[in-house]
Amino acid sequence: MRYRELGLGGLSVSEIGYGAWGIGESSWVGATEDDSVRALHRAIDLGVNFVDTARGYGESERIVGRVVRERAGEEVLVATKVPPKNGMWPAPEGLDPAATFPGEHIRESLETSLRVSGLDHFDVLQFHVWSDDWVGRGDWLETVSALKQSGKIRSFGVSVNDHQPETALALVRSGAVDSVQVIYNIFDQAPAEELLPACTEHGVGVIVRVALDEGGLTGRIDAGTTFPEGDWRNRYFRGDRPAQVGQRAAAIVADLGITLDELAEHAMRFVLSSTAVSTVIPGMRTVRNVERNAALSDGRPLTADQLAVLAEHRWQRNFYS
Repeated sequence: MRYRELGLGGLSVSEIGYGAWGIGESSWVGATEDDSVRALHRAIDLGVNFVDTARGYGESERIVGRVVRERAGEEVLVATKVPPKNGMWPAPEGLDPAATFPGEHIRESLETSLRVSGLDHFDVLQFHVWSDDWVGRGDWLETVSALKQSGKIRSFGVSVNDHQPETALALVRSGAVDSVQVIYNIFDQAPAEELLPACTEHGVGVIVRVALDEGGLTGRIDAGTTFPEGDWRNRYFRGDRPAQVGQRAAAIVADLGITLDELAEHAMRFVLSSTAVSTVIPGMRTVRNVERNAALSDGRPLTADQLAVLAEHRWQRNFYS
């Protein structure tokens, strides 16, 4: 496993991290706690030292905390998230930060996360939504600074609104944030235009989520794909979206001259080819997925020719809406 710096805060993170939304037994159907625990332990065995969870991910914080405590003595860095007090995802323009992340709410959410997980601190505390309207307003920054001083968190980040990387540029340039979490993949390459260069310039770490487009870049979704009842992907891939995704995936495979089974690997390597990226956090609910993803941390970025091919496969859309 190879490691990269998560900004300037002194945290060295595995370039393959662990996205723990899918193990919370909430929005994703199919993962059992036993399977999740085995997968997370195997990830740590293979050098994964960064786990991303959230207050809103069902049982995820509890499961992650259980595994981290079972691995006492080993450094496993855990990031969690504070949901907006008003429950609005994504954050629309014009909101007062007192309605979304007042200091009291931040503290209460963190204390709940610490209690549920059984941990004594989090390495990264993130706001689960963000708006640049809040830079220089409210008491959130004062609260975050106090939590750092208390030792309950080591660094502060935000999860950038889906497909809106421009909404965190002012924050990155302000020096008030240590890391940002953002959607970046073959389809959504927008962060490479302004956000990633700004993060490099200002020493801000980058956590990449949705590198595989919720499964769309695995080569396993096409017109005939269905999901279990209650699985949130029934909404994400509703209507003719699976067929659209299947066609786009097939085009990438053809242009790269690879097999469909190799698509996920190339999608992950696309993200890791950016030196601005600190870590990528695919959801991994099985030992097999962990082993396949961890094996990609081998220092082999895509070639310039391959990246040029993939630059032609941008697909701007928002399936979350």
